[in-house]
Amino acid sequence: MGELGVDALLLSLGADLPWLTGYEAMPLERLTMLVLPADGDATMVVPQLEAPRVEPRPDVFSIRPWAETEDPVEIVAALVGARTQLAIADRAWATFLVQLQARLPKASWQVASNVTGPIRAVKDADEVAALRAASAAADRVADQLISGEIPLVGRTEAEVSADIGRRLRAEGHDRVNFAIVGSGPNSASPHHSAGPRVIERGESIVCDFGGTMNGYCSDITRTVFTGAPPSEFRDLYNVLHEAQAAGVAAASVGTPCEDVDGVARRIITDGGYGPYFIHRTGHGIGLEEHEDPYIVGGNCEPLAPGHAFSVEPGIYVEGKWGARIEDIVVATDAGPDALNTVNHDLAVVEA
Repeated sequence: MGELGVDALLLSLGADLPWLTGYEAMPLERLTMLVLPADGDATMVVPQLEAPRVEPRPDVFSIRPWAETEDPVEIVAALVGARTQLAIADRAWATFLVQLQARLPKASWQVASNVTGPIRAVKDADEVAALRAASAAADRVADQLISGEIPLVGRTEAEVSADIGRRLRAEGHDRVNFAIVGSGPNSASPHHSAGPRVIERGESIVCDFGGTMNGYCSDITRTVFTGAPPSEFRDLYNVLHEAQAAGVAAASVGTPCEDVDGVARRIITDGGYGPYFIHRTGHGIGLEEHEDPYIVGGNCEPLAPGHAFSVEPGIYVEGKWGARIEDIVVATDAGPDALNTVNHDLAVVEA
């Protein structure tokens, strides 16, 4: 905060609040906000009816419950006082920001992630262990997928998605964050919403799923083919496989994020599929599914020990088929540490 000239952090919804305090605010019309001055003690402003859910941490913050007849915005403004350089939670509701701007007309505003993002991006040993455990649990579900244990043909995408979600929970996840199942032409939509389409033989299926386990996220993608893949799809997949492996290998400490993206992108471009790779190569992961650092062109930030992120190039031919391979990787002084180890070869399933 001192380096950026931030006088106070105002944290509400999002991962920054539980990261610092252990308390995750509910997305309510009642304001919860941690006021953290650079030159003073932190105060948690919380609705009185929610206060029992906050574990007291007097060494970290004090609790200021507010009653239904009080104005929480006024309370926050009073705690901010004369401070004018403020950073507010990226996911704070606009209604509270607008009200605070009216109460604090001399203040300048920026997003809190300018302060918290670079710190949260570097995981310590306990955080890496939590990510590794979540990834191992997701791996077990992915192994069930590629081995044919999860029935596909004749089921709807939505049914397979729900099945994957149940299996994630059975393997230890507290929450399922997403379970993308895109079959046939839908596999060319990277964030396809699993729907009523019935999976048939002779098509590609992209399964991208993850959840939260003990506070930290998993995220893995594997592509399977129902029946014998045509040579055209095998060629596409071989190029993708090479690009994903090269992206992981390039993710060493000191390498700019954009260079990792560039390595994967060049291989796909050289293979003739450049126009069909339509998203960044990866994103950071931790308390949130997507956080710093982002593995994308234009991000010159060098990877540091403890950075955790996905490497997930994809190739999508609209109206026909698509494929993606994704692993979570941690940058270490000893080299890239891939947390997902499930087989990357094209899985051919008959059921």
